[in-house]
Amino acid sequence: MLAIVIPAHNEAAHIGACVAAARRAADHHQLLGEAVRVIVVADSCGDETGEIARALGAQVSCIEARNVGVARAHGAERALALGARWLAFTDADTTVATDWLVRQLDCCADAVCGVIGVHDWSPHIGAVREHFGRTYTDADGHRHIHGANLGVSAKAYVQAGGFAPLESSEDVALVEALMAIGARIEWSASPRVLTSARTDFRAKKGFGATLLEVSRRYLNADVTGDARAIAA
Repeated sequence: MLAIVIPAHNEAAHIGACVAAARRAADHHQLLGEAVRVIVVADSCGDETGEIARALGAQVSCIEARNVGVARAHGAERALALGARWLAFTDADTTVATDWLVRQLDCCADAVCGVIGVHDWSPHIGAVREHFGRTYTDADGHRHIHGANLGVSAKAYVQAGGFAPLESSEDVALVEALMAIGARIEWSASPRVLTSARTDFRAKKGFGATLLEVSRRYLNADVTGDARAIAA
């Protein structure tokens, strides 16, 4: 059995598209009918995130941690209890490709770090999109780590100690722990996801925060006329 784990905090606006995409990936014919559980961890939600996800066929756990590391770990624990052999992680503001799970498994690795694309750049000035295109490595052999596109075998996850209870960079900490135990990690551009460039991001030091900081640097450079204000 395979599992897709999605942490969510007040994501009623996005969780429907996220779960629908995950369900399509779960039904891919190349999985040969292997069961896939889509698990949404509704963390401190005051909206209809859980109800929407449940109506679309996800299994929903409700917790009150307001901590993405705790939420991912909780979802992983539930998946392991159900007998999952592979844990795939994404985010509530992300849509995975139909062949996402297939491509993770095709890597035949202990863990797979995938890349991301952005489906809507409108919250940012054009220079931010150009910066992303210039500096982001969308190719095999990249060294990006995204909780929105991460897969790991159940065995390696347990051996690495699972997700730490961190408010951000929990994905980086897990990959570092996997490296420490000698897990085989594939840095692949094959498993595809599209994520949000929104400015009302949830993780304080996640992708959204990074984009906002880049935007601020460009705007500051426009005001001061100092190109050194823009990070390479």
